Amino acid sequence: MTRDQVLQELTGRFSEAILALWDVSPKRVYVDIDPAALVGVSTLLFRELGARFCTASGVDTRSAVEILYHYILEPINLMVSVRVSLDRKAPLVDSLTGLFAAADFIEREIHELLGVNFRGHETPRRLLLPEQWPDDVQPLRRDYAEWDPNAVRDRGVR
Repeated sequence: MTRDQVLQELTGRFSEAILALWDVSPKRVYVDIDPAALVGVSTLLFRELGARFCTASGVDTRSAVEILYHYILEPINLMVSVRVSLDRKAPLVDSLTGLFAAADFIEREIHELLGVNFRGHETPRRLLLPEQWPDDVQPLRRDYAEWDPNAVRDRGVR
């Protein structure tokens, strides 16, 4: 399959769900989609087109919590990054763990650090933060406030 065929398949099948597409370079494409289409778009990329899921990354912007899912189609050297924007007050999106097991740890990490809930994730237990860390405090959110009066979080800088 060629790069143009991949983009035609994606835009043809998900034209209603694609909010924006940035054809950045011959090796890189960014696609903003409606969060409700995440599983469908990911199924197309992963199962039907043979893309490899690399990772997901999340960020708390001023207006939303965004997650970028990064896929690579190695035979044609094309990276496709799929972005969903979620409501900051109640960030919720479908889990991809039913599609590929590799989503497990990254969804747990994003849940802990940014407060995103993944609908259908079977084991949303802690991954990184200590057990005493409050469930409603996400350290990578813009509104993070230190909750432990005894904590020293100087990142080793003196």
